[in-house]
Amino acid sequence: MKPGRRFGLSAAQKSEVWRRWKAGQTLHEIGRAFGKEHSSIRCLVSRHGGIVPAVRRRALLALTLREREEISRGLASGSSIREIAKCLDRTVSTVSREVERMVAVLRIEPVKRTAKPGSRPWRPKRCLLSIHVKLRNIVASKLILDWSPEQISGC
Repeated sequence: MKPGRRFGLSAAQKSEVWRRWKAGQTLHEIGRAFGKEHSSIRCLVSRHGGIVPAVRRRALLALTLREREEISRGLASGSSIREIAKCLDRTVSTVSREVERMVAVLRIEPVKRTAKPGSRPWRPKRCLLSIHVKLRNIVASKLILDWSPEQISGC
């Protein structure tokens, strides 16, 4: 265990840590097996409450990249949303939601590119104290009385 080296554990190593933990080995024993401090093993184990986390899987209802590409191709060829949904064996609402998401991305990008420089607010903005004379006088009078910034902002 060399000081200053902070490398995480691979997925295979993490599953081995959990196997050893389940077998009843101590944090010190597991740490020695991997050449890590016991505290780094404790961080992994305590993050999940000492219980092996479930294997992460993509939800069955989530669209895959291939399906998203099919939707994009279908739209480009002029197919209706119902036809695309039928080809993918998905509900129309799922395909419709994905189409709306695609349209929203396409709608935002051109607006960003065509925004006129004069339409944006000036940066940096002027300080409120330089704009409002009354506010500036109130703050100055409170500072003379040795009020803290928190006290001044609270009044």
